[in-house]
This record gives sequence, C-alpha cells and structure tokens, in this order.
Amino acid sequence: MKRVFIAATKQNDGKTTVSLGLIRNFQEKFKNVGFIKPIGQRYLEEEGLKIDEDSLLIEEVCGIKCGLKDMSPIAVEKGFTEKYIVRADKQSITRQIRDSFRRVSQRQDLVVIEGTGHAGVGSVFDHSNAMVARLLGSKVIIISSGGIGRPIDEIMLNKVFFEKQGVKVLGVIVNKVLPEKFGKISRLVRRGLARKGINVLGVIPYCPALSYPTVEQILEETNFELLCGKNYLENYISRVIVGAMRPHDALKYIVDDSLIITPGDRKDMIKAALLARRQDNKERLKVCGIILSGGIAPGPEIMEALNKANIPVLLAKADTYAVASCIHDLTVKIRPLDTVKVNAAIKLIKDNVDLERIAKGI
Repeated sequence: MKRVFIAATKQNDGKTTVSLGLIRNFQEKFKNVGFIKPIGQRYLEEEGLKIDEDSLLIEEVCGIKCGLKDMSPIAVEKGFTEKYIVRADKQSITRQIRDSFRRVSQRQDLVVIEGTGHAGVGSVFDHSNAMVARLLGSKVIIISSGGIGRPIDEIMLNKVFFEKQGVKVLGVIVNKVLPEKFGKISRLVRRGLARKGINVLGVIPYCPALSYPTVEQILEETNFELLCGKNYLENYISRVIVGAMRPHDALKYIVDDSLIITPGDRKDMIKAALLARRQDNKERLKVCGIILSGGIAPGPEIMEALNKANIPVLLAKADTYAVASCIHDLTVKIRPLDTVKVNAAIKLIKDNVDLERIAKGI
C-alpha cells in the first residue's frame, strides 16, 4: 500500500487544498484511496464525536468512507496540551493513531495523510508531524507558500527536522505564487532547491477565490448578530472595506462582492453602499454584506432599506478596527458545499503538480 504525508512550512500554506486535489486526481489512478488526519486542531461535533473539519470535507467531497473517527483520531481541544504536560501519556496517543491508520488503510491502494502545520508541530505532546510520519512509515511532501528565499529557507529547516526522524522528503510543492511573478519564481525556486537536492513536484499559482470567505463563515466564527438577510449568507466576499471615510470616497473602493464594515450610525455610508450597483447587473448590489460596528443598530428607515437589499447585515459590539482585525485573522477553510472552490482546487493540482512523479515515488 502506498502512503504520503502532506506537511507544510506553516499554517495556511494549503495542506487541505493539496490533499483534496491529490485524492480526487489519484482516484482516477488508484481504485481505493483513503485519508487520515492523525492530529487535528479545528474540529466539529458530529454525533458526540470531535471530528476534524478537514476529514469531514474529504469524506463528503471525495466519497471516502473510512470512518470519521478513524480519519481524525486525535482532536486537540482546549486544554489538551496543558493536560498532557501535567500527565503525559505518549503511548495512548501513539496507539490511537496507529490503530486508526490500520483500520483506515485496510484494502486501500493509497492513503493520503494530512499533517497539521510545520514539521515540529505536536512536539509538545511528543507527536510532531515528523514523528507521526515516521510512525506511519510515510514519505513526506512539504507545502510552502510562494516566494523564493523564504520558502527555500523554510523548506530546508523542515527537511532537517523530518530527516532527523528518519523520514524521507519526497519533494515540495510551492503554493500561492502570484500570477505576475509565476514564471520567475517557478524558474528560480526549482533551480535553488535543485542545488539542495530537493525535488520540486509542483508550483501552483495563487487563486484568490480559494481565500474568499462567505458571510456565513464570519457569522459562525464570531459572536456577531444577524439582523437580516438570512437567505444570502452564502455570499462570497472578495474585498473588505472599512467605511470610515466619506461616502463619495468609499464608492471608489467598492467592487463586486465587497463587505462593508461601518458604524451603525453612519447612515450616509450605509445609503451609499446600497446605491452601488454592478455594471453587468443593475439589479444587484456590489456589496455582498454589511457589518455594523459599535453595537449600534440603525433606525427604522435604514433598517427597512437593509431588509429590502437582499444582502446579509450583521451587528457587532466591537469597534470598527476590532471587527476588521477579527475578519482579517479568520482562517478560511474549504467546505463541502463550496463547489466552486472544490473544483478549483482539483484543477489547480491537476494542472500544476507532477502526479506521475508522486505516484512513482511513494
């Protein structure tokens, strides 16, 4: 049975995007493909079980039925690390991971193993990514974000960590490369890593749509209140605009699918946002949603206009800067219903990653 461990140089480098894309493309080559994320830090409650959200995504999108709990055996919930330091039980975690992998890998031709963060993540409870990859007998692909110097430095650091554990690095995938710099970065990063004896398995252009959150995701990740527009929560957000300027100036920055953050007493800004129409469809607003900051709900006249606007409107108690910072720091994950994102991820991997080389190397 073949197996491959997907690691990264840091959070949000695109491990899930790569894992999803590899699985869907390899399902055309291998009859049975399994998945496991041994240690997960973002989880959901499913039938009383804590299940990593990436495992849920893979199960639903890729049709993999390995048992959700086995696909995400260790959930790092709040207080997990503290409890482990006080009372370490390395053998218990090892046993859970090994037993789940054994069940997941039964009758599989290939198992994709998704790590969590860089090579050293998990060391605090004696199960770094490098140690888990060794435990499961897997070679590793390292994902890094676009650039030249920084990715090479980070890849080399992670490579040393994996090799210290006796884990072979199959190669690297450089993700999120800006299209206007793609040719230059692809050429130089391949040349630079070749000098270090590292295979570049793919260079993937940055796809902004994969980073677009929906208004519903913001609502789920915050304590904001929904005032209206429940039926439009799936609107994607391409740009966030802080409405702290004059309405006339703000209109210059509003593009299609903009989210406006403005105090609830800025009637002028709210009215301006509701007047901005799309060039290709005058019936639709450019604005895909509004967040009213400061805990200030507008008066009846404005609320009536917002109710008729066919966009979601959220109310936040925090000030405008705090709300903008909160949204900026959100981790945007692909969800099973994000068909556009799922298809984009699959195509990005197919078009930009050497799948044959990976299949032969693992």
